[in-house]
Order: sequence, then C-alpha cells, then structure tokens
Amino acid sequence: MIKYSSKVIHFLIICPSARIFSEMKNIIDNTERRTIVHMDLDTFFVSVERLHNSRLNGVPVVIGGMSDRGVVAGCSYEARRFGVHSAMPVKMARVLCPDAVYIRGDMESYSRYSRMVTEIIAEKAPVFEKASIDEHYLDITGMDRFFGSMKWTQELRQNIIKNTGLPISVGLSVNKTVSKIATGIAKPNGELQIPLMNVRSFLDPLSISKIPMIGQKTYNLLRSMGIATIRTLRSMPPEMVEKVLGKNGIVMWKKANGIDPTPVEPWSERKSVSTETTFETDTTDIAMISDLLVRMTEKLAYQLRGKQKLTSCITVKVRYSNFDTHTMQQRIPYTSLDHLLIPVVKSLFTRVYQRRMLIRLIGVRFSHLVSGMQQISMFDDTPEMVNLYQAMDRIRLKYGKQAIGRAVY
Repeated sequence: MIKYSSKVIHFLIICPSARIFSEMKNIIDNTERRTIVHMDLDTFFVSVERLHNSRLNGVPVVIGGMSDRGVVAGCSYEARRFGVHSAMPVKMARVLCPDAVYIRGDMESYSRYSRMVTEIIAEKAPVFEKASIDEHYLDITGMDRFFGSMKWTQELRQNIIKNTGLPISVGLSVNKTVSKIATGIAKPNGELQIPLMNVRSFLDPLSISKIPMIGQKTYNLLRSMGIATIRTLRSMPPEMVEKVLGKNGIVMWKKANGIDPTPVEPWSERKSVSTETTFETDTTDIAMISDLLVRMTEKLAYQLRGKQKLTSCITVKVRYSNFDTHTMQQRIPYTSLDHLLIPVVKSLFTRVYQRRMLIRLIGVRFSHLVSGMQQISMFDDTPEMVNLYQAMDRIRLKYGKQAIGRAVY
C-alpha cells in the first residue's frame, strides 16, 4: 500500500494541480489490485512466412509492397540491424538491406494465424482484449489466489508457441502501459514481470519513446525541451506538460508515472458495425439494391477507418416480403478498404438471394473487429490508393458522410 504523508496531503490541497493528484491517488489505489498481461507476437508477418518457408530463418526478411513505391509492413530482426523498420519506403529498405528477401505478404494467412492465437487465449483467459492482429491484453486479476500469475502466463505462452509455432513475447504488470512496455523489453520471444514496487525503477531510465502513445512528432517536441527519459517526464509539473501537449499531455505524464486506469475491454467475435435498410415498397430492383449495397459498405468502411478498426468477417442479410430472413457471411483477410469489401458484399448478396421474391430489407454487418488500419494499409503497392481514402475521409469529416462516394462500381 502506498503511504501519503501530511506534506503530500497539504500539497494536494494547495497545489493548482490538486485535481490531478487526487485523481492519481484513487487510480493508484485501484491499480494495486490489477494484474494485466500483454502478449505480442514477435515480427508476426515474418514469423508466419518462416513457418511456410524454413529457408527464411536467420536471414533478413522484409514484408510489404513489392514496388519501389510500396511501404514496409514488417521486417525481421536481421533486417532491423541494417536500419530497416515498418512504414519505411521499400525503395529505401532495398538501399539499406539489398540482400534481404522481399515478400509481398499474405493477409489471408496472417489473419488465419491471428485467429488461432485468439482462440487459444479465449479458451484460457477470464477476460481478454484483442488490441490488434498480433497483440492481446489479458486481465487475470485475482488469479494469483489459485495459481501464480506469472506461472499461468508462462504456461499460456508455451501453449501458443506449441500449437502455432509462432514466437510470442509477454509482459505482466499492474496496467496496460507498463505491461506493454515490459513486453517490448522482453522481445524477442521473452517474458518479463514488473511488480508494483518496481514500476518506477523499471520505467525511469527508459526513453520516452517507450511510452506507447508518444509518436515521432511528440517525441521530437519533448526532446527539444530536453526531456529524454521517462523519469524526466514524470518529474515535470503536470500543468506544464498539459500546457505544452494539451489533455494528451496529462495522459502521457500519468503513463510516465506508471499510471494507466484503462480497462481491458472484453473482446467478442460479436463486436461489429452494421447498417440495414427497409424499403418503403418491397422490390426486386437488383440494380438499385446493388447501388445501395455499395453505399452501405462505403458508410461502414468509413466508420471502421474513423475508429482505426479492421474487419475480418462480412455478413449480408436479406428479408423477403413474407418476413423470411436469410443471412450469409464470409471470413476475409483483415481490411477496412472499400474496394476490397464491396466485391465480397455483392458476392454474398448474390449467393443469399435465391428465392427471387420481393425483398423487404437488406443489411450489411462487419464483425470480428481489431485495431490496425495503418499497418494493413502498408500492403498496398500504390500509396496513392491509401492517400485517396484519407482525402475522401477528410472530405466526409468536414462536409458530412454523404459528401463523396462512388458514382459507379
């Protein structure tokens, strides 16, 4: 239990940031009772490719668009030693590491292995959240009453390795932030536990770049202020950090102090976005329905990208005039891009609409959602396509969802 001296209590009362410190005390008291695991598949795309081709073991491998205008989606540790990293143009990667094996990537295969790992975790973990295609958070608070928390975590990790062949690293601590940072330190293919009493001593010497929400722009700004380590950031007056970085600054400052109350959101295959339309008059106008399906798909895909989500399952629903309702679904590689989703939606409608009766309602649903739009976009050989989506989404955000769409598909 953390003790608060009379001097600290006095400071909480008179300091302009008393609200922040009071909130911190409550969070810290609650944090002491949490046990959070972060699991991250090491160089996931590369590891899957190595399962299929053992000749890739031990050599530099780069996954991404094959043209010089493509972007690196993932790379092996051997390639990283040459300076190659994710989001780098492939053209630059070829200059840095010309002897690497360059692979276009297979999202269908990666999605399949991702589901395998999720199914193993779902069978064992009381509460888990699939944060992206290759990482999960688990809340195993209270499990230490029955098993050792780290022992249970190690057994789950070995179970994943045994059943999938994929290397995976694990961090265990009191919240999501510390656990994720611990996983990063444990890589490759390792495990690390940071108990509450060691959180600050663990975080203090690390670079501020280790805090998950600090991107390159924020990192450069903080470095220009002379802030290089987590210890320096947490020692800054919180009101100063808030003044420089806004509300996000307070969140960063709390993370630097080892404080993160974010819960593990229970993940379910049923999590989805959907839309449906009931016609004023029952219809068999297939051309009109096809156009409507395109617009519905565009709408849902825009929602996914706005939330930085990907879907791997599409469902199309048809309700006939006699109220009979039929659905059909299909698993797909993770995506949020219209031009990949629309053909599948149209194909599902063609397959489910078999009775040639008047249609009363149609619906589209995207489910099995995970985070990671940026990562998956890197597989596109034409950055212009990604830029086009970003431009269209900016127009929709500014002028409304109906401001722009496909004229014909």
